[in-house]
Amino acid sequence: MNLNHPVTYIKGVSVARAELLYSELGIKTCGDLLHLFPFRYIDKTQFYTISQLQQNSAEVQIVGKITGVKTVKQKRGSRLVATFSDNTGTMELVWFKGAKWIKDSLKVDVPYVIYGKLNWYNGTPNMPHPEMETVKEYKSKLQMAMQPVYPSTEKLGTKGISNKVMRGMIQNLFQQAYGSIEETFPQYFIEEHQFLGKKESLLNIHFPKNQELLAKAQYRLKFEELFFIQLQLLQKKLIRKSKLKGFVFEHVGEGFTNFYNNHLPFDLTGAQKRVLKEIRKDVGSGAHMNRLLQGDVGSGKTIVALLTMLLAIDNGYQATIMAPTEILAIQHYNGIVDLLKNTNIHVDLLTGSTKTKKRREIHTGLEDGSLHILIGTHAILEDKVQFKNLGIAIIDEQHRFGVAQRRKLWEKSPSDGGAIVPPHILVMTATPIPRTLAMSVYGDLDISVIDELPPGRKEIKTVHRYDSNRLGVFKFLKDEIAKGRQAYVVYPLIQESEAMDYKDLMDGYESISREFPSPKYQISIVHGQMKPADKDYEMERFAKGDTQIMVATTVIEVGVNVPNASVMVIESAERFGLSQLHQLRGRVGRGAEQSYCILLSSYKLSSDGKTRLQTMVETTDGFKIAEVDLKLRGPGNIMGTQQSGVLNLKIADVVKDSPILQKARQAAINLLQEDPSLSKKENANLLKTYEKLRKTSGIWSNIS
Repeated sequence: MNLNHPVTYIKGVSVARAELLYSELGIKTCGDLLHLFPFRYIDKTQFYTISQLQQNSAEVQIVGKITGVKTVKQKRGSRLVATFSDNTGTMELVWFKGAKWIKDSLKVDVPYVIYGKLNWYNGTPNMPHPEMETVKEYKSKLQMAMQPVYPSTEKLGTKGISNKVMRGMIQNLFQQAYGSIEETFPQYFIEEHQFLGKKESLLNIHFPKNQELLAKAQYRLKFEELFFIQLQLLQKKLIRKSKLKGFVFEHVGEGFTNFYNNHLPFDLTGAQKRVLKEIRKDVGSGAHMNRLLQGDVGSGKTIVALLTMLLAIDNGYQATIMAPTEILAIQHYNGIVDLLKNTNIHVDLLTGSTKTKKRREIHTGLEDGSLHILIGTHAILEDKVQFKNLGIAIIDEQHRFGVAQRRKLWEKSPSDGGAIVPPHILVMTATPIPRTLAMSVYGDLDISVIDELPPGRKEIKTVHRYDSNRLGVFKFLKDEIAKGRQAYVVYPLIQESEAMDYKDLMDGYESISREFPSPKYQISIVHGQMKPADKDYEMERFAKGDTQIMVATTVIEVGVNVPNASVMVIESAERFGLSQLHQLRGRVGRGAEQSYCILLSSYKLSSDGKTRLQTMVETTDGFKIAEVDLKLRGPGNIMGTQQSGVLNLKIADVVKDSPILQKARQAAINLLQEDPSLSKKENANLLKTYEKLRKTSGIWSNIS
């Protein structure tokens, strides 16, 4: 039997059972079942005597004999009681269900191994519904010590596929197919890393003989899973760098120099200069650039993006920035137009709201090359939008764009003698990605990090207050407004939800209007259900300083840049995720004044809620926040739904196993340096496994 056979080949797996395994756990083949790993183990290495038993909640295992069996009448029905003895004492075994069937199966004076949780009555132990098997049966089985507990579902349980049944199926699978489990690593690799062999690892992950062998099996299988992912990502990067041509931006011309020397509003930070150097090296190499630029809110990613675009323009190419929302696209457009106002560079904006006449102008300008920079939303991806020579595409907050959308950008590039040369890609994100996740999800991109804020920026002071402190918070707002500052008050919901007693936006707006009466105070309100024109009008009023308070939902998470706003109040802060809280906080602290973020919450906080708010108070470091967020939410959720399948790992965990991930990545790097095409004879196993995985796990080829 081989591992590609359907699970019906396994003794004890009927067609009905196979269908259930597939619908509930996605298990189709023998190989799928072999890789359904236990999530915990019941340690049966320890045997107790009856005299050693203690009154605690542990499950225990005892060897002894049944010396008598009786049925005891009770108010409802009856219970079955067996007297169980060893050399040190006596206890009772009790069954409340299935008494007749159990009574017939019990053998008196035959040695049994029993296992279960104890109850105590008047200082005497009894064990309700114990797991039991004769010593003879126990010795004949694979699991001599630690018992695996497998993932299950309610439906599997009700249809009779208990953990014991699952264990039996996997035992049968080992007995039938052990010989067809192939080694995936070369012998030299196993020796170098001191791994257990593949067969031994799989046997000890399901039926470990002891704790030490279980740890070795887990390490080997986690390493293997992460290693092949890294191998695929690195191989992809290698191919891109060696085979995929990129436009060469070889000279720094008038556009870049003039802007850098005469129009740059501030000196670049050391981090910005370092990142720019990395980008210039990429775009000058003749290979295709695929770079991820990470930087916290306000760290100056836009200036780096603009200088990169000027480099493209100096070399005769066009550039584009694609943003996930209209608000963000407009903010990029206004900022870049303002920075380039004294130059002759032509910039335009294309979004879903752009009128037909304006669209025609943009299409013409792109096709004849007179339009240098196009900033926009998904509208840029429309087939009608054709560039004369797109040299670089910059994608902001790229995790909001799907793979197909990013591919469309590639196709907007001019062809070079028939073959399309894709534009250089610079992906920007203000959501710091922990290193472990960056290695897994963006392992085929080069990564640049802007890890310092522009000089003169003061760290935002963050405090957590409960609802009962609201009047004190309002007084603080009045003091700040009296100094000429502005404030945001953000709510999580737009309409009241009966199920949740959170402050609703309209309610909040009314209470703030009472506390901050007109004409002394002016208040703006912005939420997702407003018409874009009304939203823009309100944001404009706030940006000009005509209103002092902006009451909003999270639509202001991205898109508003008001240096005079110094206070961010977040209502029901426990309702927000960490990265969202961090993004919202980044809306203030953009001017030279001290800024504040006040997190308001109810007293009822879950432990995760407490951790989130405490983390926000303790640090403004986006990477530390991202690490905590990753631990709380798991990798799939952080990447957003379209990426969640990416890290559907069988045994490894990129957070907990980050040391293994780093070793696996380094091992993959070393291997590819020695044997880039995996063609050496000793790497035959690796190549075979790698090719097989590439066919079955296509997700990896679509990640970045």
